[in-house]
This record gives sequence, C-alpha cells and structure tokens, in this order.
Amino acid sequence: MSGDQWGISRQDALALMEQCLEADSMRKHCLASEAIMRALAPRFGEDPDLWGLAGLLHDLDYDETRDTMSRHTLVTEKILLERGVHPEITDVIKYHNAENLGLTRSKPIHFALTAAETITGMIVAAALVLPDKKLSSLKPQSVKKRMKAKEFARSVNRDHIKLCEEISIPLEEFIAISVEAMRGISAQLEL
Repeated sequence: MSGDQWGISRQDALALMEQCLEADSMRKHCLASEAIMRALAPRFGEDPDLWGLAGLLHDLDYDETRDTMSRHTLVTEKILLERGVHPEITDVIKYHNAENLGLTRSKPIHFALTAAETITGMIVAAALVLPDKKLSSLKPQSVKKRMKAKEFARSVNRDHIKLCEEISIPLEEFIAISVEAMRGISAQLEL
C-alpha cells in the first residue's frame, strides 16, 4: 500500500505531526523514528509506508498526554481515526505504550516501533557529546558503549531498545541500522 492507501499521505502526516507537536525536539524524534522504521520494514517484507507512518505519528498526542501516560496514544488513535487513517496504523502506535495500556506486544512492528522510538534518544545523546556533534562522526559501537553507562541518557529505557532482539535483530545490528537511518536525515535532525 502507498501512504494514501493508509488513509494519510506522508505529507499530510508530517503536517499533522507539526501541528500537534510544539517542541522541535519532539518533531525531530518523530522524524528519526520514521527513518528507522522505514529502514526496518524491508527486513520483514513489510510496507515501509505503514512502518514509516507509524514512526512519524507515534507521539502525536504527547503534548496533551505526557503527564497521563495511561492516555498516551489513545488520543492519537481518536485523532487519526477521525481523519480516516487506517486502523492498522493506530493499532501499531498504541503498542509502543503497551505497558501503560495493558497490551502485550506480539507483532514484529510492535517491537520495532518501541525499540526504534526509544533508541533515537540514545543516538542523539551520543552524538551530542562528540566534538562536532554530528551523526556522521558517530560510531554504532559508541552508542552500545554508552548504553552500558547507566548515568548516560538516564531517561532512555535500555530494555525497550533491547526489544529488537525479540524480533531477531541483534542489538549491535539494530544500533547500526538506526544510526545509518538517522544519518540519512541528519540535515533535518540538525545533527
């Protein structure tokens, strides 16, 4: 399916994300999540548009729900369904907040979105401590090493990143795929 077949084009999804999220950092987080999801989709023989749209829109309601995580993604679901977005996208989005919603991840895309959206924070933090603060200088091994330092990027849930292993992607490979995907949009991320 193309983006339009999912009930929303990428252009419209991008505009909606920018409308709903005020913070530039959150917008960049969503763009990074999209890039990683698009990079992962072919590995599973899946549609990059579905995976990408899920990554781009996954935190649409964050400004409204950040203080009530039990509502996070449910507001997004309502917004998207009212716009005619395919329910498969809204379903996937809810699973990145599975713990707060009482859901159990079961599909590769559920694990992928959770791991992808979480690793973006670790990669950005690892890039920002480099002298040039550029993704082009960031080595995947550096990200893995930083993950072991509990005091580094303390708010990043390492267990969520390691969910990549639930879908048979070794951590080292997942980090490399993620860094490369984010490098592909480094200008947009300003990194």
